[in-house]
Amino acid sequence: MADPVVKDVPVAESATASTVEGTATAPDTTLTAATEPPVPAASASEKTETAEPVPQSEAAAETAPTETTTPAAAAAEAAKLDEPSTPLQELWLVASKHAHKEIWGVTLADPATHIPSQIILQKYLNANDGDIVKARDQLTKTLDWRAKTKPLELLEKSFSKTKFSGLGYVTVHSATSAGSQEPEQTEVFTWNIYGAVKDMNETFGSLEEFIEWRVTLMEQAVHALNLPSATKAITSSYDPYKIFQVHDYKTISFFRPPPKVKNASTETIKVLALAYPELLKEKFFVNVPALMGFMYGLMKLFVAAKTIKKFHPMSNGGALALEFPDSKVAGLGDMLPKEYGGKGEDLAVQGKETKLA
Repeated sequence: MADPVVKDVPVAESATASTVEGTATAPDTTLTAATEPPVPAASASEKTETAEPVPQSEAAAETAPTETTTPAAAAAEAAKLDEPSTPLQELWLVASKHAHKEIWGVTLADPATHIPSQIILQKYLNANDGDIVKARDQLTKTLDWRAKTKPLELLEKSFSKTKFSGLGYVTVHSATSAGSQEPEQTEVFTWNIYGAVKDMNETFGSLEEFIEWRVTLMEQAVHALNLPSATKAITSSYDPYKIFQVHDYKTISFFRPPPKVKNASTETIKVLALAYPELLKEKFFVNVPALMGFMYGLMKLFVAAKTIKKFHPMSNGGALALEFPDSKVAGLGDMLPKEYGGKGEDLAVQGKETKLA
């Protein structure tokens, strides 16, 4: 027997019914033709028997538009995630991809968690006034140079005593006799005693040998800063990990340096500017003769203007001890050798030379 015709169908019954977990569509009760009587909506019990609730996740999967990700888009997204977020991370990315990862005795690592690496990479940024392009270039060239030159191996090399004895020293002065872990309370000096050169042609005759000796002396000084165990990060304005340099020209009698000396000086300045940035605290030229005009002109070609400001020519080397009133090492001037105005032992006693044979 046919169901009675439903004449007035409420709007609510003709709408699509929704539930929390799924969606069920009620059969249409709208008349589609005059000869076809309307079919009443299914009862609640009938719905329960015939309609299976669809889980929301499945319903969403069925109704949501399908998003297709191309390989190119996926690669672009992955590359975006790998992009360094800071200048230091950019430099670390350069170092991490280089075959040689050591600088100044430190194996470079993520600067976010490794303070020694942060110090070194920040120095490259500081040396280039925050210019990341220039800093990346200098860092890459430094890594190339260290891979080729192998400065750590040079520390074990013995140089000619005849050529280099008495020519260079490193001294370390601390606030306490046992040394200090605070970088501000330790001062490191390199001393280049050019007046001790016995034979210009012999000492400067081999440019490669002289540069290796000079690099070794610099490595000794940098290692005295104890960067591998450093615990204080640096900034663009705070950096206690630097070195005093003293160049003594006492007894130098020539007014125009020989070509071999010019070549050695030029190459030394280039190498130190490239591979040892932001390590100079101040440089003192003591007992200077007339050749300083040449030296200053040369340095201005390869050294940043802000570094040139750290250079101090002095005609009287005996006044050097008076130049350190702001040092955190109390009585630093008195620790210097007597010939430089201090009360300390001679350089040959308190200083450290490269290995000589």
